[in-house]
Amino acid sequence: MAQALAAVAPSSPSPAALPKPQSGHLQHLQPPGLYDAAPNGYTHVVRVESPLRWVFVSGQGGENMAAELPDDFAAQAHQALANVQTALHAAHADMADVAKLTVLIVDHSLERFHLWQQALRQYWGEAHQPPLPFPACTLIPVPKLALPGMLIEVEATAVRPL
Repeated sequence: MAQALAAVAPSSPSPAALPKPQSGHLQHLQPPGLYDAAPNGYTHVVRVESPLRWVFVSGQGGENMAAELPDDFAAQAHQALANVQTALHAAHADMADVAKLTVLIVDHSLERFHLWQQALRQYWGEAHQPPLPFPACTLIPVPKLALPGMLIEVEATAVRPL
């Protein structure tokens, strides 16, 4: 996997080359000496300035409001992020406030990694003007999740000014 990541993102820009955060409470950092993680859909370091309201979103799967779970990984990834956004809105937060994601993927593969990146870019990155910096993110391959047929689960930590 390290070879695949290095092939996708070989260079390390200076911190000034990264997009500016939407608000002053999150600072997205590209440390010198680490490869550019943005093409892979995350930021190496997100610093949080306080005082803030913290929002913790439990792991969201690909189920819709009727608890229907599609068989398709891409559809589940998109729905999981839509569910994260719905949960954030309930706490008066948005995707731009997310500092950290934890993503669990069943039977992880390079193909699923790319499908995850496509879903992620609908909520962060160049799909927005100005581009939203990606949150810090940890992707964990797992053999299975809580429900039969569940292929992805996304947990989010967000921060908002008080």
